Amino acid sequence: MSDQPPVLHMLCGKIASGKSTLSQQLAAAPKTVRIVEDDWLAALFAEEMQTPRDFMRCSAKLRGAMAPHIVALLKAGMSVVLDFQANTPEARAWMRALFEEAGAAHALHLLTAPDALCLERLKARNAGGDHPFEATEAQFHQVTKYFQPPSPEEDFTVIRHDPPA
Repeated sequence: MSDQPPVLHMLCGKIASGKSTLSQQLAAAPKTVRIVEDDWLAALFAEEMQTPRDFMRCSAKLRGAMAPHIVALLKAGMSVVLDFQANTPEARAWMRALFEEAGAAHALHLLTAPDALCLERLKARNAGGDHPFEATEAQFHQVTKYFQPPSPEEDFTVIRHDPPA
């Protein structure tokens, strides 16, 4: 058995910044489970999600349903990689409530890929057809307007991930 405390891993980064790739790497650790928001949203609400407002409504439903499960996993000693966006103070506050209720450690992974790299990756991702949702360049810019990196006042343990030079 591991004496490592369970950790809630959270991901903050723009669309196509590498959040899902990092989440897969983090989930390879022992006693770690990965929960992917986009997979759940696609399975449960694909037909309902046409606009950013639809995404917010469906995401809120999913978070409400998943919160007790995530807390239970953490309390059971499992680390959780939460492949949900932690791109706003509101989203991070929801995540904070999870690890605090569970008495678990946390790590907020901040991915710093610039817009040009994200757009290049987004184009490749869309062409590959592996992602449950395609985003246009216009949607990237629309969503990026709301991106807010964590501030020191939020008091998270931040692990910065800069793209390779």
